[in-house]
Amino acid sequence: MTDLIVCTALGMEARAVARGLRSRPDLGSDHPRVRVVRIGMGPDRAARAAALLPPAAALAVTGFGGALHHGLRPGDVLVATEVRSGDRVWPCPSAPLLAGELLRAGLPARTGPLVTSPRIVTSRGRHALAREGAYAVDMESAPLAAAAGARPFAAVRVIVDTPDAPLLNLATMGGAVAARRTLARIGPVLARWAAATGPRRVLLASPRSFCAGVERAIEIVERALDRFGAPVYVRKQIVHNIHVVRDLERRGAVFVDDLAEVPEGAVTVFSAHGVAPSVREEAGRRGLRVVDATCPLVAKVHAEARRLAARGDLVVLIGHAGHEEVEGVLGEVPGAGTLVEDEAGVAGLPPGRGVAYLTQTTLAADEAGRVAAAIRRRFPDAEGPRGDDICYATTNRQHAVRAVAAEADLVLVVGSANSSNALRLTEVAARCGHDGAPLARLVDDPGDIALDWLRGARTVGLTAGASTPGGMVDAVVAALGGLGPLEVEERRVTEENVEFTLPKEVRP
Repeated sequence: MTDLIVCTALGMEARAVARGLRSRPDLGSDHPRVRVVRIGMGPDRAARAAALLPPAAALAVTGFGGALHHGLRPGDVLVATEVRSGDRVWPCPSAPLLAGELLRAGLPARTGPLVTSPRIVTSRGRHALAREGAYAVDMESAPLAAAAGARPFAAVRVIVDTPDAPLLNLATMGGAVAARRTLARIGPVLARWAAATGPRRVLLASPRSFCAGVERAIEIVERALDRFGAPVYVRKQIVHNIHVVRDLERRGAVFVDDLAEVPEGAVTVFSAHGVAPSVREEAGRRGLRVVDATCPLVAKVHAEARRLAARGDLVVLIGHAGHEEVEGVLGEVPGAGTLVEDEAGVAGLPPGRGVAYLTQTTLAADEAGRVAAAIRRRFPDAEGPRGDDICYATTNRQHAVRAVAAEADLVLVVGSANSSNALRLTEVAARCGHDGAPLARLVDDPGDIALDWLRGARTVGLTAGASTPGGMVDAVVAALGGLGPLEVEERRVTEENVEFTLPKEVRP
């Protein structure tokens, strides 16, 4: 059986796709068996051709398309999230995976709904379809989506005309030449998509996603917006996740790196990672209306640092340079604190003074433990924290990812690259696989997942950092489900029921 059938309406489209597949020796001798089929133009021809297609594991349609969305321009590539025709809709769940791969191939790809029309749509008709939320229009995809049934299906269109630059226009026809070159580059990406299809199992680590401190910080910003109105200024990212930040920006939050960017007297939220006393003093001098979203577990480390420094100890903070939490804690003990990032850094600590150590809350427990042991070997009387500084959520998520990594061919950690706890989850997963470590990758969303990672990966471990919305995990599961039958199992290592109170400024 053919691995992938790629359908096009026109001969020039079919030739472009086939040429692109032939010109890519890097696909290897074991690349999917791809057959390119010209089906003719229009839904009736597409329906007749679909009924005669030979068996195939996956089905795709590509070629030229017309833009409906104002953000699409000739030469852009639309990957359909769904195909519409009349009152029928065929979802295309793997669209984010395919669009991400096209972007990495250097093509201007985006995702959105595609509508199939029985005839060429005029400018007025396009505006009407755009008001219904469709991004582009073609004349063949719907019959093929219907014929695909339960098989993986993709619809990819290269935009050649827009409502303001109709199809029968010299400039538009000239753009078709560039569009053909784009089609040739789409072929190899579709082959990689086909190679990633097939049944698989997803092991969901639990707990995953938001912890109590992150939920509290986000709620503080939301309540501040409701109570005081936009804009509400937030120093640094409220939590380290780009999707959270963008969502709050849409609601009226303004994120700044420095308080100098905040107008005097404005409502200002300190992020969950905490701030140094000098930042609080600056806010006071400028009359800012501060709402403090510092995680209570981070605030505990601040208090410990002050207590240890007050009795004359050198306060050693195990953590990562440049992280906002580290800057805040060390800011509590100027001249009395120092940062150690690894075991090698312990050798540089000055002798002849009492030593106490604390830990950044989002570290990998095993690595932090090794550094702490090195401190105790060099300073046998060194005092550690009264309670474990690494927060419960970080520890729980690391235990959970170990539980899935042991069975997985690939572990995906959903989180942003500046999230310390998400980075540590990725490192922990990479260290604890069977028959050598599994492939472990950090991704912000489904678009970051390279299709080559999925080839042959029949069991995928999936988790998310404590600052990642649970909806991002759901989006990854949905995208993987678009590649074939999916069995989802949850591996729960503990329950979390921690809650933190809100600061008085935003309480009901």
